[in-house]
Amino acid sequence: MLRAAYYAQELLSTFSTAIGEIALIPTTGGVFTINLTYQVQVQESGKVDMEVKSVLIWDRKAEGFPETKVLKQRVRDNLEPGRDLGHSDTPSKSAVKNDDKILKESEHNTGPSAVHANDDKETRGAEKCADCA
Repeated sequence: MLRAAYYAQELLSTFSTAIGEIALIPTTGGVFTINLTYQVQVQESGKVDMEVKSVLIWDRKAEGFPETKVLKQRVRDNLEPGRDLGHSDTPSKSAVKNDDKILKESEHNTGPSAVHANDDKETRGAEKCADCA
């Protein structure tokens, strides 16, 4: 419950009046989901209507607990797509690390087991790529 309250506070402080309500619903069994329900204007035949949309923003069972900046980005993408989140718009450290690893693997076409000599401790002992061997 403490983590959910923290995320709620972060979302309210970032989106203030764009969010009408945050509800925390206590449960058991490791359930932690974030659902966003919001209204959007829809124009049909020259007539403007409001349409209610509901989106699952996060499910802990599928993705673990979110980084705060990723959570804010997902909420922003639905509520205010053009909004700049400042420092929360920079990629997370884990995303950059994963992107770098994928890039290294694809640059050398040596497959997932090949690593560079300067990679971190976790990958030492694996087969080195042709350029680093």
